[in-house]
Amino acid sequence: MPRPHTPLLDTIHHPSDLRALGDAQLRQLADELRLETIDAVSVTGGHLGAGLGVVELTVALHHVFDTPRDRLIWDVGHQAYPHKILTGRRERIRTLRQPGGLSGFTRRSESEYDPFGAAHSSTSISAGLGMAVGRDLAGRAGNVVAVIGDGSMSAGMAYEAMNNAGALGSRLVVILNDNDMSIAPPVGAMSAYLARLVSGRTYRSIREVAKSLAERLPRFFHDKARRTEEYARGFWTGGTLFEELGFYYVGPIDGHNLDHLLPVLRNVRDAGNGPILVHVVTQKGKGYAPAEASADKHHAVVKFDPVTGQQAKAPANAPSYTKVFANALIKAAREDDKIVAVTAAMPSGTGLDAFGQEFPGRTFDVGIAEQHAVTFAAGLATEGYKPFCAIYSTFLQRAYDQVVHDVAIQKLPVRFALDRAGLVGADGATHAGAFDIAYLTCLPDMVVMAAADEAELTHMVATAAAYDDGPIAFRYPRSEGVGIELPDVGIPLEIGRGRIVREGTRVALLSLGTRLAECMAAAELLGQRGLSTTVADARFAKPLDEALILRLAREHEILITVEEGSTGGFGAHVLHLLARTGLLDGGLKIRTLTLPDVFQEHDKPDAMYAQAGLDAAGIVRTVEGALGAPAAIKLA
Repeated sequence: MPRPHTPLLDTIHHPSDLRALGDAQLRQLADELRLETIDAVSVTGGHLGAGLGVVELTVALHHVFDTPRDRLIWDVGHQAYPHKILTGRRERIRTLRQPGGLSGFTRRSESEYDPFGAAHSSTSISAGLGMAVGRDLAGRAGNVVAVIGDGSMSAGMAYEAMNNAGALGSRLVVILNDNDMSIAPPVGAMSAYLARLVSGRTYRSIREVAKSLAERLPRFFHDKARRTEEYARGFWTGGTLFEELGFYYVGPIDGHNLDHLLPVLRNVRDAGNGPILVHVVTQKGKGYAPAEASADKHHAVVKFDPVTGQQAKAPANAPSYTKVFANALIKAAREDDKIVAVTAAMPSGTGLDAFGQEFPGRTFDVGIAEQHAVTFAAGLATEGYKPFCAIYSTFLQRAYDQVVHDVAIQKLPVRFALDRAGLVGADGATHAGAFDIAYLTCLPDMVVMAAADEAELTHMVATAAAYDDGPIAFRYPRSEGVGIELPDVGIPLEIGRGRIVREGTRVALLSLGTRLAECMAAAELLGQRGLSTTVADARFAKPLDEALILRLAREHEILITVEEGSTGGFGAHVLHLLARTGLLDGGLKIRTLTLPDVFQEHDKPDAMYAQAGLDAAGIVRTVEGALGAPAAIKLA
């Protein structure tokens, strides 16, 4: 009788087991790894297409290189699920992005096979170069390999790192995972042959001999010889740009063909000094028909049926804040042809894909280049246009100098639409919009708004469109709205003016942003305890509605500020005001509720807000604590 088939993947507990396999077994392993990745993500949701595109590359890298002694860095890290399965985390792979489970990105504290934590793009080459130089300073052996996608190569940081690497000459391998570059030449047998040839020891040795001979020639002939050799290789491979940055270019090669990948990676592993770039062409969503057929290659998915690919999205009770923003901006743009939209490689995530369909000539996706996006918007503002720069809160951090120097100092009317403000759940600390209130409100002349609901967001889009006196920002979360009726058109708000939404006498809850609903729920609970409560919506973190805040402080025993941001934000500015006016010297009891001063672990957003004390129960506990009452409150 034939022996039962044992999946190869069941025998792989660490990459050392993978390195014990023969080359002929790797195709089967890759197929099993792809199926395991699909099945795991169907249970948890997460990033799918990018991981499926690098299955063969992941197998080849761990087979050829001696990880973790050899450092393997995944840029962004959303494509590293297959890597996690092969590096001792298969038993936990169905906890991806779940409370207490594996991170959806690489993470140093999770595994020795994750030498660098990531989640923002374009950092891998810089980190890898630092590791390579550290290795050289310590006199250690080993390779450093950075895998970076073509999208991440649109960020200037990647080229800064390559320029530095070329100048330093340290031993570094960069794998350019090209799954969308229109400039990629065709791949096939000839390309694979050339890649093996130019990466091999013989070719490199001949090249070094030729270079040493050329250096003895007069300068004119030496320069001509160098340019001729580089042009010849660039003609066949397209590597001239990387050669100019000081990298030895190899490729392009088919990233799904192990017979092509393995010999090239071995040649690169055994090569001498200096940085090398290997150009690998892959297909996002490879090997899974629903992903290959979808427009975004199933980039990010919720739980889905692995057979059909059908995603199990719950019916929406209300439109998302992102959609509300996009619709409001489209309506405003129909009335004002000076409105333009700028995004940094996130047109669908920010809702600007819908804007672009109606106004293609007024929509600008600048790639993963937040710094450029902000200064580009500043340039548009100097010409009388009204740029809405739609960038996730967490990604605007990357362009902070440009916000300060190119926008704020020049008082240019750039409109910042900050999506994903507050906590974002499964993506965790790297994507949380925790800091924008603090880092924007400290800037002179910056106006900062936070929408309490989708109707308020509509009005804030109109406010930003009408405001020409300097930079203005408005923030809103990733979630669905609260279900409030939307106005047909937004009406500009008075700058720096909040509103009272519930009148009381003893307790004042001053909310900034979408915690307003929780404040209202807390007010109901406090009322049941005999504590008459006022609820106010600040609307503006800067400028403050000083008259409103001073009234709340004078007329109430307790004042609680509530915000979906870090310490040093809205509550800090309220404290400054009250200290300046002397109201802190009286009997006022004031507390500021913010996100905790830690990087919170990924979880469901509601659970994370509860942990932070920013839900109704937490607000009630804070009030009773200020009164000296028992803090333990159980809510029905």
